[in-house]
Amino acid sequence: MSIFIGILLTAAGAFFIIKTEWLLNNFGRIAWFEEKLGSDGGSRLGYKLIGVALLFFGIIAMTGSGNSFMEWILSPLIKYSRPQ
Repeated sequence: MSIFIGILLTAAGAFFIIKTEWLLNNFGRIAWFEEKLGSDGGSRLGYKLIGVALLFFGIIAMTGSGNSFMEWILSPLIKYSRPQ
């Protein structure tokens, strides 16, 4: 099941990256991206960043390394919260 979810996330990420202009025309600009990333290409860059994040999480889901990845991300917190 995780492979199927990973494929869907990866496909959605690729769609966001390839069809950025279509997304911008149909869903409009995103105010937060326009404010934080610039006025001319902020939403375009925002859609592409969402696509890259979806690709990243899709690959993690496909490979089944979600638990290892979360352990790696949270390792500084886990390391210092354990009693010595």
